[in-house]
Amino acid sequence: MAEHGETQHGFGRALVAVYAVFTIAATSRSIYQLVTKADEAPVAYALSAVAGIVYGLATWALATSNRRVATAAIGFELVGVLGVGVLSLVDGELFPDETVWSAFGAGYGYVPLVLPFVGLWWLRRTSGAVD
Repeated sequence: MAEHGETQHGFGRALVAVYAVFTIAATSRSIYQLVTKADEAPVAYALSAVAGIVYGLATWALATSNRRVATAAIGFELVGVLGVGVLSLVDGELFPDETVWSAFGAGYGYVPLVLPFVGLWWLRRTSGAVD
């Protein structure tokens, strides 16, 4: 039977899969945007690249049970989605094109807003598990 904190089975595996999908989505989107139209909204596209890197780091850390890195990456993700979410609604001119975290992830069904809370919950829930 799986350890309580493993991400090889059940909910932990699904969480890693969602993070992997967001890694691919955010990274692919940012690469395309930076290569084809970087001059239109460089800050927004760079933020999408940062989001892709953060999602990738969180994916790796969750998959390998590296709790410190996972907590740091997911904490950074939470600050990013809340900060960019607020700024994109308060001053739309800061982000002339959307990022993954714009409007709290509205373009992605608000999953970017919910995901760090779920990730941090999972880490807390499984904190008694052996790394």
